[in-house]
Amino acid sequence: QVRLVESGGDLVQAGGSLRLSCAASGRVYSDNAMGWYRRAPGNQRELVATITSGSPNYADSVKGRFTISRDNAKNTVYLQMNSLKPEDTAVYYCYVRQSSLTYMGQGTQVTVSS
Repeated sequence: QVRLVESGGDLVQAGGSLRLSCAASGRVYSDNAMGWYRRAPGNQRELVATITSGSPNYADSVKGRFTISRDNAKNTVYLQMNSLKPEDTAVYYCYVRQSSLTYMGQGTQVTVSS
């Protein structure tokens, strides 16, 4: 069993930056995929960024603005978000994928004002 706790969500003005963190407890391995989803009101869940042991992948909507990273020693994944836009407003959820199981956190709210 893996438990995930996100933090770092906040209210920020357009053009600002935030850094989200997600700490995992339990057994997480360096080759497990970790990443971030988001869900805005009325929208479907969107995969924002993912990272395994290779290169990270990003949704087109955040490429060049968001950076995902992980610290395997701390079982933590981060999402650095720069040049934030109002359309980035959403609840952000981190996840860990182990074989056929996907664990997700409770989410952290990011609100970007115009």
